[in-house]
Amino acid sequence: MSRDARAFWLVSPGQGEIRRETVRDPGPDEVLIRTLASGVSRGTETLVFTGGVPESQHRAMRAPFQDGDFPGPVKYGYLNVGVVEQGPADLRGRTVFCLYPHQTAYVVPAAAVTPVPDRVPVNRAVLAGTVETAVNALWDAAPLLGDRIAVVGGGMVGCAVAAILARFPAGRVQLVDANPDRAPVAAALGVDFALPGDAADGCDVAIHASATAAGLARALRLLAPDGTVVELSWYGDRPVEVPLGEFFHARRLTIRGSQVGAIPPARRGRRDHAERLALALDLLADPAFDALLTGSCAFEDLPGVLPRLASGELPALCHLVNY
Repeated sequence: MSRDARAFWLVSPGQGEIRRETVRDPGPDEVLIRTLASGVSRGTETLVFTGGVPESQHRAMRAPFQDGDFPGPVKYGYLNVGVVEQGPADLRGRTVFCLYPHQTAYVVPAAAVTPVPDRVPVNRAVLAGTVETAVNALWDAAPLLGDRIAVVGGGMVGCAVAAILARFPAGRVQLVDANPDRAPVAAALGVDFALPGDAADGCDVAIHASATAAGLARALRLLAPDGTVVELSWYGDRPVEVPLGEFFHARRLTIRGSQVGAIPPARRGRRDHAERLALALDLLADPAFDALLTGSCAFEDLPGVLPRLASGELPALCHLVNY
């Protein structure tokens, strides 16, 4: 027996709508989820919304349960928390996280959901996918005790990295952003804040997440000799200038790409994606992560809200969608 659900679709760049979906009954190894909340990952999802995914990256950028293709029509998203209404006995009634788009109900394999710990509230749990990205970045960065670390770019991912580093025994952690409104967020996370021109240099590691050429250049300039920038930014189809002259060779600097699709080599074979996501959900027991939830709307309002997020009129980090 099938049932009706509603989903948000990007019809064409800059235009979205709510569509009716038919949801079938789950099979023996599947679960039926009723969505409680989802999150708009502002950087990636607004890039998709404005049609900024380059053709060469259409395959790589597919979300796990995406329907349709870029630039549209496409059903896209990956921060979804819901309750299991049908499925295996050990999951029935549990609150779970799933990498699913914005939809009121859906069926997925039971292996695709991760139970949310009881100590993590539903709204905070939508950050699990972003915190998982941050965990992966720090596995790539491999900071050491007492390191001086800069996180350049105070968006959703950068703030998630900073929140984890606030609990790491570093010598110094500083969130660097051109927007002074990020200062209260940094304080809530427990790290220092600086505008780009005031940031402390001599860093062992810089995590770059501003998705701007200026931010990448600033991250490189903040490094001490033999320092490393871990590049988390996704630039879409925009070319990026990198300052590889002047100090780059003299200081023997490194730029290392980090992407959540693969476990870093140092952990590969000893950790899998499910363990990484479970770790992210455990970290979300810390209420400091609530600072990343900076806007909300009803599911029905998404077609009007996403253009405002894409334009910057709504400067949210993670925009929460209530069902």
